[in-house]
Amino acid sequence: MRLRKEKERNDYALTRVQFYKIKNVVMNKKNFLSALFLCLVLSSMAKDYKVTSPDGSISVVVTKEAELKWYVTYEGKEIMRSSASSMELAGSRIPLEKDRIRKSSLDREKETIIPVVPTKRSEVISEYNKLEMTFTSGSAVEFRVYDDGMAYRFKSSMQGEITVVKEISEIGFPAGSKSWYPLEESFMSHNERVFIPSSVDTLNNTHLASLPVLFQVSGTNILITESDIEDYPGMWLRGAGNGKFTCVWPQYPDKEVLKEDRNLFISSTKDYIAKTSGARTFPWRVFVIASNDAKLVESELVFKLAQPNKIEDTKWIKPGQVAWDWWNANNIYGVDFRAGINNDTYKYYIDFASSNGIEYIILDEGWYKLGDVMEQAPGIDIQELCRYAESKNVGVILWVVWNTLWDKIDEALPLWEKWGVKGIKADFMQRDDQKIVNFYHEAIKKTAEHHMLIDFHGAYKPDGIGRTWPNALTREGVKGMENNKWSKDINPEHDVTLPFTRMVAGPMDYTPGAMINMDSANFTPQFTRPESQGTRVHQVALYIIYESPLQMLSDSPSNYIREPETTGFIVKIPVVWDDIKVLDAKVGDYLLLARRSGEEWFVGALTDWKSRELILDLSFLPAGEYKMDIFQDGVNADRYTGDYKHLIINVRSGEKMKIQLAPGGGYAARLTQVQ
Repeated sequence: MRLRKEKERNDYALTRVQFYKIKNVVMNKKNFLSALFLCLVLSSMAKDYKVTSPDGSISVVVTKEAELKWYVTYEGKEIMRSSASSMELAGSRIPLEKDRIRKSSLDREKETIIPVVPTKRSEVISEYNKLEMTFTSGSAVEFRVYDDGMAYRFKSSMQGEITVVKEISEIGFPAGSKSWYPLEESFMSHNERVFIPSSVDTLNNTHLASLPVLFQVSGTNILITESDIEDYPGMWLRGAGNGKFTCVWPQYPDKEVLKEDRNLFISSTKDYIAKTSGARTFPWRVFVIASNDAKLVESELVFKLAQPNKIEDTKWIKPGQVAWDWWNANNIYGVDFRAGINNDTYKYYIDFASSNGIEYIILDEGWYKLGDVMEQAPGIDIQELCRYAESKNVGVILWVVWNTLWDKIDEALPLWEKWGVKGIKADFMQRDDQKIVNFYHEAIKKTAEHHMLIDFHGAYKPDGIGRTWPNALTREGVKGMENNKWSKDINPEHDVTLPFTRMVAGPMDYTPGAMINMDSANFTPQFTRPESQGTRVHQVALYIIYESPLQMLSDSPSNYIREPETTGFIVKIPVVWDDIKVLDAKVGDYLLLARRSGEEWFVGALTDWKSRELILDLSFLPAGEYKMDIFQDGVNADRYTGDYKHLIINVRSGEKMKIQLAPGGGYAARLTQVQ
């Protein structure tokens, strides 16, 4: 990754928010002691340190008393406050209760990041003001404030290994604030949740949430998540009543119990959350702040805070679309062989992918004998499939249960690389304690060494790791379309909530592409003949709205072949992007955006179960005339959700168009400039 970094030291110094001035003091024997006493009292009082965003809209004020405290204002109004932020170590603390600020600095920094795999923009401008405070004990805390949010992290410089007993972080919001809360039962979770609209005043210590969590304070959005998690557990939120929340972390596992081949449950834990190096930086606590819902979708704050790329040669990293077998249960038809887990079926997938310019196929559960990734199932020959796929310019990705892979990873990866396997899909981690977080990093590093991509399912939220290890293209950690096989949770309202919540943290493998579409009254979960809620165009628009550099075509190739018009439109939609413009948005209701890939622009829109008329303003286009290839809801899509209209028109930059979305509907368009 190329990185141009510009560092500017501000020509102003830190100031006290409150300051004191002694004037007209006569320095004689009588008042000397009084003046000295006054000076000592003033010097012992806590100082407030203030750092603002480059545009001045966001301010963070930090105080160190017995506890490190901070609060945030947006446009001069307080929106969030932390009454305590610290780390409790075995035999120590960061910062110590008696710590004072030994040194502080305020800097402005700006860098241009060129992502190896761009999900929103091919050039990311990262500009922020930084406050770093070093304590008398030697530890430090760093705050960064951007135009779209703030983040902080602790730093330590102790020798040897340290034990982190717990981290303390308490956050409060004004009464009446709102949350979209991904309620969890325990730390053992796939982090696949519905975001429940809730008043913060109603959330107490029975309400545990995985991240990210979205809050809304007087119209201002605050999304809490984290970045750069390494050798440390993930952060969660727990309600504390009266608009307050405590951050919590899973403890390190002591004893584990494996159920079946994949569910590694913790039966007891250690009395700490991490053992780690004493000289390090800790994960960023991230707060994306947006004045409106559109800016929330555009934020790349998590990516900006991640570590730079660690892979020197990245030419082999190839994003793309994927023909996927598991969701559609290998229900292919119109063929002369028995469909199932066999080479004939997967060659059919390869042929379909090749004829449509789809880059990959996935072999999901069933290709190996569960419990041993080195033993292929009867009827499967991975080496032969890789040879066949290569002849068709298609790559093969293998699904694996994470711990089964881990048992033989150093044996399996070199062999699979030799065969020509292009990537793996690791599944069922279901935890983010320190042990499992370390598995992610080791698996990413080892797959990179063997020129393989990796996609995590049964995963925690992304933390910017795609910047650091760009072969980690995407991950689940989202309640995606697979749930249609057994529940009614995946509805259009859920779909128009995810871009403002889970997707702000990073790419999500939601797995769109259903060709059997139903309204809410007629939808029925079907495990082997799955369908989706909402219109056909809603499914098409997901490919433009949702960010994932590995984007699944999850329905049966036979269904796609039966629907060539829809399929032909989907396969032309890119999976990486050069720019994004959110044109209109409201959390949980609707979203209208435009994305650029090269010289082409794509427009996508989604709505909940309410039909909507939106205004598409084409002013984002460079001047000129454009061919507009449109996929829109048909006039009867409210009655028959598979109804759509495909048309091509000519438009000019600056035109305004009315677009009509059916209940649960969508809109998709591709714009190419007319030469």
